[in-house]
Amino acid sequence: MSFATATVAQLYPVASTDSADSSAPAVRGEIEVQLRMRHAGQRALRLRYELVGAAGAPVILVAGGISAHRHVAATAGFAEKGWAEGLVGAGLALDPQHRRLLGFDFIGADGQLDAPIDTSDQADAVAALLDALHIDQLQGFVGYSYGALVGLQLAIRHPRRLQKLIAVSGAHRPHPYASAWRALQRRAVALGQLQCAETHGLALARQFAMLSYRTPEEFGERFDAAPEVINGRVRVAAEDYLDAAGAQYVARTQVNAYLRLSESIDLHRVDPAAVNVPTLVVAVEGDRLVPLSDLVSLVEGLGPRGSLRVLRSPYGHDAFLKETDRINAILTTALRLPGETA
Repeated sequence: MSFATATVAQLYPVASTDSADSSAPAVRGEIEVQLRMRHAGQRALRLRYELVGAAGAPVILVAGGISAHRHVAATAGFAEKGWAEGLVGAGLALDPQHRRLLGFDFIGADGQLDAPIDTSDQADAVAALLDALHIDQLQGFVGYSYGALVGLQLAIRHPRRLQKLIAVSGAHRPHPYASAWRALQRRAVALGQLQCAETHGLALARQFAMLSYRTPEEFGERFDAAPEVINGRVRVAAEDYLDAAGAQYVARTQVNAYLRLSESIDLHRVDPAAVNVPTLVVAVEGDRLVPLSDLVSLVEGLGPRGSLRVLRSPYGHDAFLKETDRINAILTTALRLPGETA
């Protein structure tokens, strides 16, 4: 198998501070790498990371969907809200007093890279980051959605770098129905660009996405109200929610970053039989983007290296962000070290 090569240029600490407990420092930094990308050739890239936790503790890399970033959860050192609040903290599976938690910004997340991005490129970037941080091996890679795709690629391309993969709501290939959803979302952005209103197109794309992330059951419970006629137009109950979701997304997301990372999901293809790392797959019944049947196929392809947990949740694909207690219980068992008590 031919792997892309990544050359680390230099490590740049951007900020460093101690959390409330001096044994659990938090540091942010960035590295420059030369990465040979699958579809875009040799590129100079900058990788941004955040590392939180007790020095010398086992390292867990946590990666989320295409909207996620290096800041997983608020700490005393970096107090702003992270993308996975509720999954990190004292007494949880991802406890910075007992684990070092590594997060990174996906390649392309800053919107500067206008080229196709493969999940294999992300995995090679992770390997380069681990080299720069002198981390020989991860105790675990916890990947949600797009992060799970990157984790599968890391387990194939750099298997010695991790002991265990937990892949939540991410399969070995995109489902054609989900790819169709994303294609229409990208067309919404393109339409906005033609009208010189690309942020409006991005907001509309995000609103379409919210319908695919969640379930009809949730919308039935939350928005079962009669429509209103406002200024001669009919407005349904869910529109305020969708408008807010679009506005929030536009405020923090570069248009090009969204387009290239959305494409990256659809480019993703791996052979489950090539994964040589113990892998726990977590599926959500009712997830319309990553159906249970696809994750069953993934586990079957993994053979003895794979196991499956299934959640039932009205939150669909977003269950990993909403069902934090249940996800934490799964992670607690999956990441328990020999001799470690519950």
